[in-house]
Amino acid sequence: MDKNQATGLILFAAVILVYSLFFASSPEIPAVEETLPQTEAQVSENVQESLAETLPDSLIDAQRTSRYGVIAPLTAGVEEDVVLENDKIIVTLSTKGAAIKKVILKEYKSWDQQPLALLDEQSSIMNFSLESTKGNVNMSELYFSPKLTEVASEGVNTQVLTLTASAESGQIVQTFSLEDGSYVVKKGLAIDRFQGFFTGDALNFTWDDQIKAQEKDLNESRRQTQLNYYLASESYENLGAGNDPEEEQIAEPVKWVGFSQRFFTAGIIADSLFQNVSLAQTTPANDSSVVRSMTAAFAIPMENGKADVSFYFGPDKYKTLKTVTDGFEKNVDMGYFFVSWVNKYIVVHLFSFLEKYFSNYGVIIILIVLMIKLALSPLTYKSYIGMAKMRVIKPEIDELKEKYGDDATKMQQEQMKLFSQLGVSPISGCLPLLLQMPFLFAMFFFFPNAVELRQESFLWANDLSTYDEFIKLPFTIPFYGSHVSLFTLLMTVSQIGITHFNNQMTTVTGPMKNLGYIMPVMFMFILNSYPAGLSFYYLVSNVVTFGQQSLIKLFVDDSKIRAKVDESKVKNVNKKKSKFQQKLEDAMKAADTNRKK
Repeated sequence: MDKNQATGLILFAAVILVYSLFFASSPEIPAVEETLPQTEAQVSENVQESLAETLPDSLIDAQRTSRYGVIAPLTAGVEEDVVLENDKIIVTLSTKGAAIKKVILKEYKSWDQQPLALLDEQSSIMNFSLESTKGNVNMSELYFSPKLTEVASEGVNTQVLTLTASAESGQIVQTFSLEDGSYVVKKGLAIDRFQGFFTGDALNFTWDDQIKAQEKDLNESRRQTQLNYYLASESYENLGAGNDPEEEQIAEPVKWVGFSQRFFTAGIIADSLFQNVSLAQTTPANDSSVVRSMTAAFAIPMENGKADVSFYFGPDKYKTLKTVTDGFEKNVDMGYFFVSWVNKYIVVHLFSFLEKYFSNYGVIIILIVLMIKLALSPLTYKSYIGMAKMRVIKPEIDELKEKYGDDATKMQQEQMKLFSQLGVSPISGCLPLLLQMPFLFAMFFFFPNAVELRQESFLWANDLSTYDEFIKLPFTIPFYGSHVSLFTLLMTVSQIGITHFNNQMTTVTGPMKNLGYIMPVMFMFILNSYPAGLSFYYLVSNVVTFGQQSLIKLFVDDSKIRAKVDESKVKNVNKKKSKFQQKLEDAMKAADTNRKK
């Protein structure tokens, strides 16, 4: 700077100083705006943002190094979303923490016909963390660089997303893979180098999930939503059978954990086993958008800096779940052990077979009824013949009632003797019906859990997976509801008709005869809010049963049955009592003696 420039600058500064002292007005004081008090977290966040804006990069780097040590460079970056997609699901992940943010099931819609998001970043939070010399390091604090590739093997395409966080001291690599046609997302984590920094031998995992309501009937959804888990001892357990809050610390290692709602499951599966498992579930009282709140926390063992898990995001289809891992199909309730075999080995396969040729599920239900009834027709025939035999010997039974009506024990003894002489068994008509009961009860569990029926319409029912609201009542009937299900009503009428038809062919009298009319009415109350598909199945089953019995009646002649009974009477005239009959008579005599005493 030369002398002239320096002189000019000094004069310019002097002019500004004189103006500011004698001519400039005082600044206005702005009005004070009322502000709400900030929380401690907000103050901390504001301070951090202020520091980030004002502190030089060198000081910020020093703070990161102090907090995170050798992985400090991994905590700086820009968050972006990356998508894995196949023909079944869309999985959105974030480069910050390599976290799963959203999962959409492409084949399904929510009850209001929106894309079905099984989880999103507002409802579900997953956290992976590791112990280190700097304390607990949460993976959500680290930034990763994405690389998406596609691998073809044995005719199957697999999308592989590799997320890498690198520093001079090492790198952390997380990989996610998704095969075509699969609902399973495989995740792998590998730590390269960072010697001595990470001190733990397990990857800690927590998952908080607000199960989103996907069905219109919230009460039914909550009734069938559970937190399921499978122990290393191959034992299936669950929380959530009721609405009360539940917590459990699992002492035994766990193979998988599933957040299972009515038709869908989000689950995590161990490559080996999960340790130190803690589970909890609660039911929100005033939030109709959430079915249940579920939490899982456990340790994933690491070996040589590596850990692998798998996620399942998909429908509760039995055959699909069975291919995922051991016991995973138990996320679908197939019923108690004495009826579950019907669903597992017969009904599921029938549905799968018929789906290939028919798209209307009402037609499929009709065909399943016909196929099952055809297979069980020999039992139906034996049941009818057994009732017919009891009907033709009714005169002999009436004679015994007149003769021994006042002595119940003697009456029973004489009846047993008569049945033995005539070659008639009083249970011959009931036993075949009992053998058919597992099929009736199996459907009681299958239809409420059949995702195949979800949002499938038939006749007046818009959705076979829920009740058909034929009439909306302006009031609520206790134990019945505020609507009328027409399928349930027709089922009740058909069952009463069959009961009346059967009573004409049996010797049953008194209260037992009236009980047959009471049971259908009781089931009408129970099934009014159950899926329309279940009531329709029972309705069709009743119609086919009535048709079978009417057809058998055309070909069965009571006179021929009476002739066979008379032949048995002649053959058995000198027949000795069996050991069972003798013991039964002795027991009845002993009971009668004790009663008289």
